[in-house]
Amino acid sequence: MKTLWMGRFVALGCLLLAAAAQAQSTVPTVLELWPQGTLKDNPVRGPERVGQDGNGIGAVSNISTPRMEIYKPARPNGAAVLILGGGGYFRIQIANESRPVAEWLAAMGVTPVILYYRLPVDGWKAEAPFQDAQRAMRLLRSRAGELGIDAQRIGVLGLSAGGHLAAIIESRYDFKFYDAVDEADRASARPDFATLIYPVISLQPPYDTTRTRRELGTQSDAIEAYSAERHVSASTPPTFIAHAADDPIAKIGHSLLMFSALREHGVPSELHVFENGGHGWTLGRPGALASSWPRLFALWARSHGWLDQRSILPPSVIQNAPRAPAAGSRVDDADDHEQDSDV
Repeated sequence: MKTLWMGRFVALGCLLLAAAAQAQSTVPTVLELWPQGTLKDNPVRGPERVGQDGNGIGAVSNISTPRMEIYKPARPNGAAVLILGGGGYFRIQIANESRPVAEWLAAMGVTPVILYYRLPVDGWKAEAPFQDAQRAMRLLRSRAGELGIDAQRIGVLGLSAGGHLAAIIESRYDFKFYDAVDEADRASARPDFATLIYPVISLQPPYDTTRTRRELGTQSDAIEAYSAERHVSASTPPTFIAHAADDPIAKIGHSLLMFSALREHGVPSELHVFENGGHGWTLGRPGALASSWPRLFALWARSHGWLDQRSILPPSVIQNAPRAPAAGSRVDDADDHEQDSDV
C-alpha cells in the first residue's frame, strides 16, 4: 500500500512539474490591432475599467485600444488559439474566463492569445468586435513566423458571448467587416478550428433574450447578420462545442442550432451536452461534469493534428482556475437578464 501511495505521489509530482515547465511567460507580447489613426471618432472617454466586485471582478470595459496579449509557452508546439472572453458585449471576462483558459493551453504548449475587443456598449458600432476579431486572425497569420506559430494551426475559442463572436468569425470569415488597412489584411481570416463553450449563437426568437441581442441590436439587420447558424457553409472550419443542458442563460438551443447547421453542411464537428453545469463554468469545477470539456477538446484537437502527442494536462494544474458555479446554480449577477446580462 505504501509503495502504491508513493507511486501516485511521484506521478502527481511529475505532472505538476511538467505543467510548471510548460507554463507561459507571465509577460505577454502586446500587439495593437490597428495602425495609428485607423479608428475614427473614438467614443470612449477615460481609461479602461476593470470590475472590482461580483461576477465582474477582473472584467474589462471602456476599451479604446483593441489589442492582443500573446503569451509564449516554455515549449511551444506551433498551435495558437485566439481567446474571446464573454461578457454580453458590455465587458470582457478576462480574469474569470480568458486568462484561466490561456494558462491551461500554454501548459500544453499552445500559444494563447487574449483579445481585448471593442464593445458596443461603449459607443462603438455593433460591427466593431467582429472587425477586431477578424483583424486579429489576419495579424496572427501574417506574423506567424515572427511569433513562432504555424499559420495553418490557428484556432479561435470563445465562451458565452465570446462564443458568439467566435461563431460569427468562423462562419463569416470571408465577409468584409472592414476595408483593408495594410498588407496583413491579405492574410486569411478563417480560423483553422473553432471552439464554442456555452455560446450564444442566435439572435432570432426565441433566443433573443440575451444582452448580446440588446447590444448588437443597434444595427438594423442584426438578427440576420449576427445569427451564426444562418451563415454556416461547407467552408466553415471544424468546430467543437460544449454546453450544459440546464444552462439558464445561454439556452442549450443555441448550441443545438449551431451543431445542426454544421452537420447539415458537412462540417466536421463535435458537440458535448452535459446533464448539468449551469453557465459560466470556464474550465469547470473539479469533479463536475462540465470539467471534462478541456480534455475532450484536447483529444478532438489532437485527432485533427492541431495538438501534438504530449500529455493532456487537467485544468487543475494551473493556479488561477476560477471557481465555477455549482451545477444548476445561477450566476450571482443574473447574467441571463437583458438588463445586466453577461451573454
